[in-house]
Amino acid sequence: MGTTKERAILFADLRGSTSLYLKLGNSQAAQVVTQSLSLLGDIIAKAGGRVVKTLGDGLMAVFDEAERAVESSVSLHEVLEHLPPLGDGVAVRAGAIRLKVAIAWGEMVVVDGDCFGDAVNVAARLLDLAGDNETLTTGPLLRELPSDQQERFRSIDKLHLRGRKEPVPVLRMDSRRFGDTLSTVIMDAQETDMPDGIRLSWLGTERIFSTASMPLTLGRSPQASFCVSDSRVSRSHARIESHSGHIYLSDQSYNGTHIRFDREDQVLTLRRGTCTLHGSGVISLGASPTDPTSTQIRFDVLSFSDTLPQ
Repeated sequence: MGTTKERAILFADLRGSTSLYLKLGNSQAAQVVTQSLSLLGDIIAKAGGRVVKTLGDGLMAVFDEAERAVESSVSLHEVLEHLPPLGDGVAVRAGAIRLKVAIAWGEMVVVDGDCFGDAVNVAARLLDLAGDNETLTTGPLLRELPSDQQERFRSIDKLHLRGRKEPVPVLRMDSRRFGDTLSTVIMDAQETDMPDGIRLSWLGTERIFSTASMPLTLGRSPQASFCVSDSRVSRSHARIESHSGHIYLSDQSYNGTHIRFDREDQVLTLRRGTCTLHGSGVISLGASPTDPTSTQIRFDVLSFSDTLPQ
């Protein structure tokens, strides 16, 4: 029989490996992925965790302490931002490999070195929802952390996890490093172009949302903050939220979300990913904005101070 104990379970998944196989070929791409996972495993071990198993382009690890799991996640993201040449000098362009992480805390049983339990299931489902360069978690892990680490997490929404009837409150780890809180607050206070809200327009419908009213959802559901009617659009297709002085758009659909900024020809495609919204442009749900039949929502990031009389 296995032993039962409360622990932190961490899932990490490399993103972008498919394009690496196309650009580098099977041999070199496999080398990059294998050595990247080995590098992540070393970081986890140094943080006091144990890699339970590798899963294709990802891995599963367990920690006795929630704080160690969070510290490990921070290091995992940082090392991929500055990935050195691997193997026989194979250089990987910055951002070519991205990482998403999910951590959950709870009771689990260890059998023959493998881990089973509700926390394992929650972490695996969270990983499905995480975007590139994101770490997601839930309340039970947050309550195990000291106050300085708790402040690093921001509530994003109640999301539906596969296998659960009720939505679960999910939190995202802020990108700031520990110890940077004071300097970040000072810099934010000096900003003059911090967004106060966003205007969304579609087929004669126009609504303005302040950052205080976020997060908001775009989708086909009547309960969505901005509801559209298109069979290619998921009920809860995308999420817009504000934190750290920026407005973010996250795709949570099956067909993807596409963004085209004004004065930029390139279309940015999100599939379970996140990007920063700035200026103005078009958000296309479920199909590319090059498709004239797609649902195209016009957006304008607003600074309300710009509209006040001088």
